[in-house]
Amino acid sequence: MAVSHLRAALSRILRSPSRLLASSHTPPLFLHSSAAAASSSGSFAAEDYLVSRCGLTQAQALKAAAKISHLPSSAKPDAVLAYLESTLRIPAADVARVVLMDASFLCADVEQTLSRRIADLHDLGLSRDQIARLLPLVPNSFRNRFLRSNLEFWLAEIGSFDKLLWVLRSCNSLLGMDLEKVARPNVAFLRQCGQDISEIAGSNLYISRIFTMKPELLKETVQRAEELGVERSSRMLSRALAVVAFVDKEVIDRRIQLLHNLGFSKDDVLAVVRKQPLVLGLSEQKIQGNVDFLTKDVGLELSYIVRRPVLLMYSVERRLLPRHCLLKVLREKGLVKGKPDCLGTASIGEKIFVEKYVRPFKNHVPGLTDDYASKCWRKAMDGIRSQKTD
Repeated sequence: MAVSHLRAALSRILRSPSRLLASSHTPPLFLHSSAAAASSSGSFAAEDYLVSRCGLTQAQALKAAAKISHLPSSAKPDAVLAYLESTLRIPAADVARVVLMDASFLCADVEQTLSRRIADLHDLGLSRDQIARLLPLVPNSFRNRFLRSNLEFWLAEIGSFDKLLWVLRSCNSLLGMDLEKVARPNVAFLRQCGQDISEIAGSNLYISRIFTMKPELLKETVQRAEELGVERSSRMLSRALAVVAFVDKEVIDRRIQLLHNLGFSKDDVLAVVRKQPLVLGLSEQKIQGNVDFLTKDVGLELSYIVRRPVLLMYSVERRLLPRHCLLKVLREKGLVKGKPDCLGTASIGEKIFVEKYVRPFKNHVPGLTDDYASKCWRKAMDGIRSQKTD
């Protein structure tokens, strides 16, 4: 992508009417008389400071104090807190989060480090509000001189500032990684696999961590996904990577063996994983519970589940069993003809299900609405308890 095109794209992503504003009239955060007295006397009680000025609990302060206890006074932390408040207007709760994540952030040099990073991001097109939302997620990155280039790269790849924030909530190391040795090679490889980077980033809160893997390990992970039956060009690859990258091979092998023990053939398991790789990320208890319910209570054949493995992802207690109970009542009373498709009734949203199967019949079956909301829930709980005692 040409530089001019990249900058134009970033401008569209980031443009906002708000701008960085500074205020010299707002007092420092969490001003406390005892902390102020300690500062003026030349002593520095780190734990007390973290509690009185930063809003940490005593236990949190005890853990974080080691990062700033070497400071001779509170002068540097005071400057950092004042800068966060007056320049970025970061809320007190977010400041506490920053300190809790990285108390050494309070040792940063405002003029030589923080103000320069803020200026870089402002030049990139971020508003004050956007920077204030970004900083609590990645405080470490604000002391990295490569912050701007990393942010510019990932904004272009992921496509929007809000989506990037969503990714950073689970992968806050994204902006601190080596762009040339890790980020670019991983993105290039995933593109070679036919994957859309923006789609991967938005598909699962944890899958974005694959971007920070060593390139050699990422290639091995893709190979393992292929061995499980998921082609690298498949849209399911990102879901497969979310399991393979973060679940031990031994655990995955046990879950595959469990499926075999429950009656699934080797080809069945490959088909299930190909269509719904996240099944291998479920607990063995959930896999067995869903299969038992679908085959014994609902009466489904294993072949039906193989074609529709998403059924293994739903909660028996909160969705499958209550809906099954309700539809059984409606069929017995002749209000619903035939047997509705299990996947069709399980996959629709709660609001649509209620509109289609509860409200139209509430006058025909007294208490139907309450039954669905509470009685079926109790049946679900009874079902779970009986399974445990069998």
